[in-house]
Amino acid sequence: MDVYTQMAKYPVFSINDVIKLTGNEKTAYSQLNRLMKKGLVKKIRKNIYSVVNPATGLILATRYQIACAITNTAYISHHSAFEYYGLANQVFYEVYVSSETKFNHFDYDHVTYKYVASKMKEGVVEAKNTAGVIITDIERTVIDSIRDFNKIGGFEELINCLEGVHYLDETKLKGYLDIYNTQGLFQKVGFLLDHYRKEMQLSKEFLGYCKSKIGKSIRYLVSEAKENSFYNSEWGLMVPEGLFEITDQGGDILV
Repeated sequence: MDVYTQMAKYPVFSINDVIKLTGNEKTAYSQLNRLMKKGLVKKIRKNIYSVVNPATGLILATRYQIACAITNTAYISHHSAFEYYGLANQVFYEVYVSSETKFNHFDYDHVTYKYVASKMKEGVVEAKNTAGVIITDIERTVIDSIRDFNKIGGFEELINCLEGVHYLDETKLKGYLDIYNTQGLFQKVGFLLDHYRKEMQLSKEFLGYCKSKIGKSIRYLVSEAKENSFYNSEWGLMVPEGLFEITDQGGDILV
């Protein structure tokens, strides 16, 4: 039985997949070790393998397929999801992987795979046209990235990603916001998406819904920019001066 040819049908596989194919654990380990010695299979991390294309010397699995194989509940999220959708301004050497099961960060082929605690099961979908990739939909990606930009990707890159979004489903946005149910997130989402309302085809009713949830607390949009912020009374936020003026002119964000 040609284990290499059979395993080449999968971007990533485990020893259990080889055992199912060979019908014997000892044979499976023997075949796998033989293929690795020949350079036809590479071990990515414990129990995650990928076949090597002899023509290129590269594994068949993409960074996104590797990420989704780390745990049974792993999926691409935050800036990495924006990257997958082609909306990121730059490609990071980090892949953000949400999972219900914790794993330690690890490096493979100059890419760091970083664990993010999964906060909900909603909004996780199978990517179209790519086998083995599970990812947050665009609406969940937007909400998560606004919620966590201080820890993941940074504010400048968040704005760059939002500028490429041309449609958002309001029902999904409300659903994810209601699950998180934090006033500060309603404030930040409302303020930022208000600026892109026409481009994202959002209604005034959606923004009104966000406003109804913000309470009376005053918060900073970007905590690192406290000295250069002004008060936006509509959303109860301290906002960096010139936030959108600079990006609208095609420059970098100064915060």
